[in-house]
Amino acid sequence: MASIVAPFRRSYRSLQWLAHERPVIFFSLLIGISGPVLAFSVPPIRRNYFGYVQPELIPTTYPLPQRPRRPVKGYDDE
Repeated sequence: MASIVAPFRRSYRSLQWLAHERPVIFFSLLIGISGPVLAFSVPPIRRNYFGYVQPELIPTTYPLPQRPRRPVKGYDDE
């Protein structure tokens, strides 16, 4: 049983040592690990508990008027 838990115990000890001796590395690891975790957990929480609704998509084309096009007058080079 001790052989299964031993790697985790060593990892905990090394993280504990990092937190005391090199806190910059320790906190950078914490921030780096929390990024992917938050990326997968925050959107469902926003939808389910805060009622977040995704906004409409931004139009990518200019809407054309629903009428026949008239030719332009007065700008000829003739």
